[in-house]
Formats: sequence, structure tokens, C-alpha cells
Amino acid sequence: MSPSTITLLFLAFAVVMFVLEKIPLGLTSMIVCIGLVLTGVLDAKTAFSGFIDSNVILFVSMFIVGGALFETGMANKVGLIVSKFAKSERMLIVAIMVIVGLMSGVLSNTGTAAVLIPVVIGIAAKSGYKRSRLLMPLVFAAAMGGNLSLIGAPGNLIAQAALEELNMEFGFFEYAIVGLPILLVGILFYATVGYKLLPNHEVSGDDTFDTQKDFSQVPAWKQWTSLVVLILTLLAMIFEEKIGIKLYVSGALGAIVLILTGVISEKDALKSIDLKTIFLFGGTLSLAAALQETGAGEQIANKVIGALGSNPSPYVLTLVVFLLCCVMTNFMSNTATTALMVPICLSIAQGMGADPRAVLMACVIGGSCAYATPIGMPANTMVVTAGGYKFMDYVKSGFPLIVIATIVSMVILPIAFPFFP
Repeated sequence: MSPSTITLLFLAFAVVMFVLEKIPLGLTSMIVCIGLVLTGVLDAKTAFSGFIDSNVILFVSMFIVGGALFETGMANKVGLIVSKFAKSERMLIVAIMVIVGLMSGVLSNTGTAAVLIPVVIGIAAKSGYKRSRLLMPLVFAAAMGGNLSLIGAPGNLIAQAALEELNMEFGFFEYAIVGLPILLVGILFYATVGYKLLPNHEVSGDDTFDTQKDFSQVPAWKQWTSLVVLILTLLAMIFEEKIGIKLYVSGALGAIVLILTGVISEKDALKSIDLKTIFLFGGTLSLAAALQETGAGEQIANKVIGALGSNPSPYVLTLVVFLLCCVMTNFMSNTATTALMVPICLSIAQGMGADPRAVLMACVIGGSCAYATPIGMPANTMVVTAGGYKFMDYVKSGFPLIVIATIVSMVILPIAFPFFP
């Protein structure tokens, strides 16, 4: 059996297991990584190189920096500001989406949703509004906000890692060229037409989310230090080229300062690191390497291009890539979708002689449109019980957002990221 055939079999295995999730995503990723070594497709050094990738250091560092904001209760303070400016249910939905969207742009979108779910439930209880009307906009905003910066979502960094192999990169806020308009139009949608589509369920108040962690014993200096370090870390990342310090070094410095000053303990710092993401990221980079080295990625790319005709329109190809990622991400992890699609999209771009940034941007933005199912992203799953949601609630409320994201993307992508600049 040829190396390319073996690689395609592992790709098929990964797709099926990511969709079914019969075993953990990280474990699937590791099975593929080890399998590629055992079958001789990759040598061990190449297969495991993903785990020493600079983006893994950045992941770990930002998990800790973000974890400090959550552990000290500063994130809760930021969330509670929302209730002060909201005088009606519509205003409250807009306020929640704005604050969650902006926070998830620079923090883990899953982490942001996790810490603000109990805050929003508390706000709902005090205001008398139904939580089922507030929690869905919260998780949708968290997903949209992940496309505001390079560190907003794991998929963003997966695409960046692929580009770095070609000596190219996305700027820190370059995803926001598409992501910010989607967030703004999404907020406007749920403040108007989409407001009527939100579920209206009565939910009993005896679930685990009703118990909020008490942060009253946390010293104020710890809370403010966590915020200051986060801001300084982000500023260092934004001005990476001017100060000459790499993103992952700035992130690591921020994490070290927070642990050294005792703002977050070593135990809590380690607890805040999402190892599932690390294993998924590191393991699937081995699949990306195999697709490239064996030519399997090129084979898939040729099939896709062939199906679109001998001279496919770049606009049509952008739409196909975007919609394919949209469909996949609603039935499997958005990180897994991006990890699977990035090497394939890269091969498509190279086969056409197109700018890979254009294809990868479509891939990442499409891979974040996990609005129509409760399993599309962790945040969606978190609120199923708390909001009393059914599968069709996500379809009714989330599918229109996918349509909106597609329209906005198809207008902006060809202009901001042309296939043939």
C-alpha cells in the first residue's frame, strides 16, 4: 500500500472519529500521529514536531494568562458591567453579545463562555428575563468573537502554522477584517429579526450553573494585576514587529509574571491548560505533514478542482471551501474541522497557483460557523441543560446566522483576500 493511500485512510479515520466522537478528539489525533510513524509514512521527528511548535507554547501561555483572569474573578466583574447598561431584554442581549464577542477575541472563546454562563444566568434571575433567551446569543457571540484576532480560537493558529511553512503569515488582527463585520451584523440580527427566533423556554433553577464561585476573598491587587498583565501581553503581541518579540515569547512572559507574583498558583495555572486542544493540535499537524509529503493532499485538491471544472472560478472555490467547512464544523469540533481542512485547502491553493491566505481565511471563518447544532462547539454543549434547549432550537436560531456569515464573507473575502493578487 502506498504512503499516500495510507495517509488518506488515516484522514478518513480521523474524519469519522471526529464526527462520532466515540473516543476523545485528542486521542483520535494521537492514534493518527502514532499510526503514521508505525506505518513508516513519517519518521518520529516529523510526526511529533507539532508538539514543539511555537503555537503550542502560545496556546499554553494564553491558557494561563486567561485562566488568571477567570480564577481571580476579574472576568466576572467585566461580565457584570453588562447588566448596568441594559434596560430591556433586547439591550441586554446586545450588551451580552458585545462584551462576550470582544472578550473571546483575545481570550479562549470556550473559556469566556464558561465563565460568563453563570454570570448571565444570575443576570437573568435578577432581571426576570428567561435564560433561554440570553444563553444562546452568548455562545454565538463567543464563536464570532474568536475571529477577531490571531489568538481568538485554536483554528486561527492552525492556519497560521501552515502559512509559516511558506514564510507567510496573518497579522494579529487580520482575521477581524472578516470576523468583525460578521460579529456586528450578527449582533444587529439578534437585536431585530433574530430576536423573535430565540427559544422561549421555562427552565427550573436547580442546576449546577446557579452556583457561582465566590471571589470576595480574592485580593483586589490580584484581580487588577491579572487584567494589567493580559493587556500588556496583548499590546506586546499587537506590536510584535516593532518590539521584536515573538507572540509566543510575549505570552510566556505574561504567564511567568502571573505565576511568580502569585496571582495564579502553579496548580491553577496547570489546571487552566486545555490539554485536549494541545493533543489535538500537535497530533493533527502530523496528518498535515503526511498529506503534504506523500502528495495525498494534492490528490484531494486535484479531485476538488476537477469536480469544479477545468478552470474553476476562484469565487466559486472560495464559496465551496467556506460551505464545506460550515457543514463539517456543525457536526465535529471547529478546531478539528480546521485542522483537517487547512492542509487540504493549502494543497488546493498551491494547485491553482492561488494565494493560500485567501483559501485559508475562507477555511478558518467557515470553520467557526458552528451555530446550528448543540455539538458544533463546546460552548453550545455547555448551555443545553442550562437553557433547556432542544436540537431544533439551535437549527432555528443558528442557521440564519450561518447564512449571514456566508453572505458577509463572500462580499469581503474576494476584496480583502483575492485569490490572484
